[in-house]
Amino acid sequence: MTNSDNQPLVYVVEDSASSGALYCGYLEQAGFTTEHFLDGHSALVAIKNRMPDIIVQDVCLPDITGLEVLEFVNRQPAPANVVIVTANSSIDTAVDAMRLGGFDFIEKPFSKERLLTAVGSALAQKKDEVAAPAAPVAAAATEVKDSGEHSVSQYFVGQSLAMSTVFRLLDSAAKSKASVFVTGESGTGKEVCAQSLHNTSARRSGPFIAINCAAIPVDLFESEIFGHEKGAFSGAVNQRKGAAEQADGGTLFLDEICEMDLNLQAKLLRFLQTGTFTRVGGQKVLTADVRIVCATNRDPAKEVGEGRFREDLYYRLNVIPVYLPPLRERGEDILLLANHFLEEKSRANNKGFTRFSPDAENNIANYDWPGNIREMQNVIENVVVINDGEEITAAMLPVFGEGRPRAPAPSSATAPSPITAPSATVASATAPPVPNGTQGIRPLWQVEKEAIEQAIEQCDGNIPLAAACLGVSASTIYRKLKGWE
Repeated sequence: MTNSDNQPLVYVVEDSASSGALYCGYLEQAGFTTEHFLDGHSALVAIKNRMPDIIVQDVCLPDITGLEVLEFVNRQPAPANVVIVTANSSIDTAVDAMRLGGFDFIEKPFSKERLLTAVGSALAQKKDEVAAPAAPVAAAATEVKDSGEHSVSQYFVGQSLAMSTVFRLLDSAAKSKASVFVTGESGTGKEVCAQSLHNTSARRSGPFIAINCAAIPVDLFESEIFGHEKGAFSGAVNQRKGAAEQADGGTLFLDEICEMDLNLQAKLLRFLQTGTFTRVGGQKVLTADVRIVCATNRDPAKEVGEGRFREDLYYRLNVIPVYLPPLRERGEDILLLANHFLEEKSRANNKGFTRFSPDAENNIANYDWPGNIREMQNVIENVVVINDGEEITAAMLPVFGEGRPRAPAPSSATAPSPITAPSATVASATAPPVPNGTQGIRPLWQVEKEAIEQAIEQCDGNIPLAAACLGVSASTIYRKLKGWE
């Protein structure tokens, strides 16, 4: 909604009269109409009467919190985009606000340019949504599954509980500018996740720039990210725009970000806080409006704890964490993906394969897939290229590298447990003598094993669901199963 002069309306909710007046002054100079509110309740009344185009919302207010205002806004029929303002002491609260649907957050003290960039981006997204609403990531994935058409969401074909959670999270993340931190093993589709976020966001018409932090020499890293001026260093024969500048108005994907040098981490943090940077060898301060998506196959919290990754940068980037589960934790998705890739690779190579034999399906379903989706795609492409026919048989499948086969689920005919306890002979040979009066005490591993087996049975073999019921990760259960094998 805009005023009679067709100027966008911005509500500034800030309990400091001087700061609020300063923000309003910046915005009015840029062509916005503003209203300033010193407390949350006044803002709620105004929002109920008239929804503005954008809200600049301080987290700390004298009566209610900025989170309560944000939640109220998002319950309205046509909510405004909310830019969160926070001090250093409330950075955790700001992160929570982003997860509740805030568009962006800026940290005090901030420059006029940073405020105008955030508000301008929020306004641009609202206009873009009105013109062409973005499709949810989950819907895009479903369309690929149903149609078989090539898409950046092809790896997200899936029906498992683990991937349903990912779809919901990506759907929410695509609607904001908040930084997204994608973690997961190699081959789980982290770059495709970043591309999908970009393609389903309001920034989809802008550039998508991907940088592999592990593939760039340390001494060239700053130039790759921020660019350089002619003559800045030996070999810099021309001015060059860096990834941040190239991604202006779009998405910058930083893959393997835990490989980034600590000195550059500090410069990246400053860029995220201010939206400004300087090319190597240059003096001019430049601005870029980018959405950051980063990824790693390491544990970023562990990297922070061991001093290899800045804690302040981690919290700045980890606004919306997305964990991509390994293929072995995706249950029924394994065969769903295998058939999807079979159809895709057969079509691409002009082959006639349409199905897997039962034995081939059994091998695929019970393999551990240490290389995850990337490994599956390569295996199926290899089989399709060097063979002919309509059915992929078990004999056509290669020996699966060093990955270990997973224990097959028990059938109703045989009914043995996939987990076998140590034999009586081994137990009697290795166990210490049992004191009198303690024969009724059962070994802890056996109690744990039975609890896990029972949970898996009650969840109809769905290990991620069983793990959720037991309060542990699915990878913990898989590790236990392998240990007991």
